[in-house]
Amino acid sequence: MTIRIAMWSGPRNISTAMMRAWENRPDTKVSDEPFYAAYLALSGVEHPMQEAVLASQPQDWRTVASHITGPAPDGDDIWFQKHMTHHMVSQIGRDWFGEVRHAFLIRDPEQVVASYAAKRETVTPLDLGYDLQAELFDEVVTRTGRTPPVLESSDVLKNPRGALIALCDALDVPFDAAMLSWPAGPRDSDGVWARHWYASVEASTGFHPWQEPLIALDSEQDTVAQACQSAYRRLSRFALEIPDGLPEG
Repeated sequence: MTIRIAMWSGPRNISTAMMRAWENRPDTKVSDEPFYAAYLALSGVEHPMQEAVLASQPQDWRTVASHITGPAPDGDDIWFQKHMTHHMVSQIGRDWFGEVRHAFLIRDPEQVVASYAAKRETVTPLDLGYDLQAELFDEVVTRTGRTPPVLESSDVLKNPRGALIALCDALDVPFDAAMLSWPAGPRDSDGVWARHWYASVEASTGFHPWQEPLIALDSEQDTVAQACQSAYRRLSRFALEIPDGLPEG
């Protein structure tokens, strides 16, 4: 029976590195932002590589939802699905939520805004999806009766092994040490947007070691970051505790 894992995050939040970690497992297939084209078609917003993204995926969210709640590609035991919270606009239904195991990946808004601004000239709270992430968290609790695991990205970078063990335990799947590193380069599973966003991940062979971020936001960027803080802090209360001193292997 396929275990489907939906991990919800905003952009610039080590979500692609997390996808790499899961894809490096021999028992797992991954999907990269399957609702991206549906989101663009429904919202009318303009993103980099707009036409390529729209052409690369189904634009009907029902088709996407039906696909991602079916058997994993190639019959693998686990299907990890990387989702962006801001893609889940109101027109996209959520009845399928009970068919997957959910997890939430969060990151301090100031760090996200600084990283996002390096890729796009403008950034708004809607681009980052914090309010929607909190809304989706509540929806998962309501529909499943369970509190999904929340993982703080800085905890992953500080202690990748401990964080991934805690996440796997919360999702009731076995940890695999293969998640801790991966070969550099692109993947066939990457979305067509990878060449705009994924240069750092394509050069990586594991999670980047933690470094205290140096953040310099202008006044508009700071306003965006502050607008996202409430939702971020609410989810951060549920962040997994990461044990120290875990054995190798």
